[in-house]
This record gives sequence, structure tokens and C-alpha cells, in this order.
Amino acid sequence: MNIPDKVINRLTLYHYILDEYKDEASEFISSTKIAELLNIDNSQVRKDMKYLNNTGKCRVGYNVKELKLAIEQTLGFQKPKDAFIIGAGNLGSALVKYDSFSNYGLNILAMFDNDPLKVGIKINNKEVYHISKLENLVNSLNVDIAILTVPRQFAQDTALYLANSGIKYIWNFVPCILDVPSDVKVWNENLIGNFLQFTHNNIDNE
Repeated sequence: MNIPDKVINRLTLYHYILDEYKDEASEFISSTKIAELLNIDNSQVRKDMKYLNNTGKCRVGYNVKELKLAIEQTLGFQKPKDAFIIGAGNLGSALVKYDSFSNYGLNILAMFDNDPLKVGIKINNKEVYHISKLENLVNSLNVDIAILTVPRQFAQDTALYLANSGIKYIWNFVPCILDVPSDVKVWNENLIGNFLQFTHNNIDNE
């Protein structure tokens, strides 16, 4: 099923809520409650739920555990995906320490850098390899996802190196647009854009 990106984003937010509610006494949660927590329209929640095999019950709501499982199955949380982090600086180190990735099917296997002071160390039990070893490990471990966190001036060259090494998906945390071969997919994590959108829509309007 082709699910729009905005719906996928909201479904993950619903999952966060359900993850908190799963240990609560209440067995059900209403679309109204979910909408209130996220400050969105109740009808939007109901529309999003149509992408799931979970219809809820009239005047009762959604079974928390069943809805949580439906989201996990629909978004593929239960199908592990292996990835490498490219760049063992502050951002890369912070991401590799985020253990909750594994809850959503993302397994960080290792990190890569070209700094001799970083190569060989372990961060959160993930070894930092020299970038020159990337292609061999991509092939031997069958990894096609890379999380890019290198300094901006090295991002383009590194992205091309990733593509030539067999990486097919790049989750880009660097504030620049990458020019890569057509068979490589890039998702730009726009941290600055998200911050400016937040401040423009909220703080500046107070």
C-alpha cells in the first residue's frame, strides 16, 4: 500500500502515544484523545486509521494493543533494516546512542569515519571503521542504508562514495542537497527547516 509521507509521520506519532498507553489501565483510546494530544483535527485521525486494518468500535475507541500492532505491521517495524552511520562526530555519536531505533526495525551495525583518533573506538558498542572499509562491509553484510552525518563540505563526495560502494538509501542529516545517481534514494532530514517552521508557526505568533 502506498501511504503518503505525511500519513506515515502521523502514524508514528500515534504509535508514540499508544506505546505510552499500553501499560495504562484503559484498554481503549479514542480518536478524539489522540487528536487532542497532537493538536490536530479528530477527522484527520480517523482518515489516517483507514490505512490500517483496524476500524475501532463505535463510542468505545481503538483497542490500544491492537492498534499499536496494526501500525507496526503496516509500517514494517517488524522487518529489521540494517544501516551504517557515516560520520562519528557529535551528531553521528548521538544517533548511535539512540537505542529506540531498534524498536522501529532500524539496526545500526557500525559507524565509519576517516579520523584516525576515532577509527577503532566503540560508541554504544558500535565500532568505528575507517571509511575505506565501507564497500567490503556493505557487500559482506548486505547493507544498503546509510545515515549521513559528516561535515557539510564533505557531504557530496561522501554521498557519491556511498553510492559507488553499493548504498541505495541515504538518510541525510547534513544541511545540503545531494546530487546522487538516480538509483540512490535520499531522504533529507531538514532540522533547520523544522525549527524555523516551529518558531514561525508558534513563537512568532504569540
